[in-house]
Amino acid sequence: MRVEMYGDITCPWCRLGAHQFHRAVREAGAEQDVELVHRPYQLMPDAPDDPRPLMDAAAELFGPEQAEAMLTGMTQVGAREGVEYRFDRAVAVNTLTAHRLLWLALNEHGPAVQAALATALFDAYFRDGVNIADHTRLTDLAERAGMAGRRVRDFLASGEGFAEVREQVAAARREGVTTVPRFVFGNGTQIVGATGTEALRDALGLSAQGVHRDG
Repeated sequence: MRVEMYGDITCPWCRLGAHQFHRAVREAGAEQDVELVHRPYQLMPDAPDDPRPLMDAAAELFGPEQAEAMLTGMTQVGAREGVEYRFDRAVAVNTLTAHRLLWLALNEHGPAVQAALATALFDAYFRDGVNIADHTRLTDLAERAGMAGRRVRDFLASGEGFAEVREQVAAARREGVTTVPRFVFGNGTQIVGATGTEALRDALGLSAQGVHRDG
């Protein structure tokens, strides 16, 4: 069974939603039966390629007090769920390059490697303060996920995947995706937002029932 998740690497709710999804799969004992495919979405497609502190970017968008309250609240939510957010370390940057790498992982290695890379990218961004547009750091993350370093370096230095990823992002917007994370199950069920492990586990069960009936 394949489930698609639309999200952006710099979206804290996407990081939480992916964590909850993987936990739901484990609790359902469905690790061998479920594939999660990450589909690209950019919350800020015009974000600059040069990194800067996320705290500064958030303060400009929401105002210093509101930004601090939002990020503090998100840190507390993450702690309760077992997700570590270090917004004081995070650097805001355009995510197109990271999405290209996820596209490559899916096309050449499949959903399992892509999911491992997505988790590594989330942790790198939200926990470790990594510039997720930096080719050297991306190559290191990709190698740890099981991808070949030389292929990744050549890919990142090329124009490969730019048009495809941009079209996927545009297609998501045309299809009405405006809020992420968005999980799309095989039976047509959609779950929008980080709604919790139980809701995802229930959706997995209903989708599996549909698969069995169709089979």
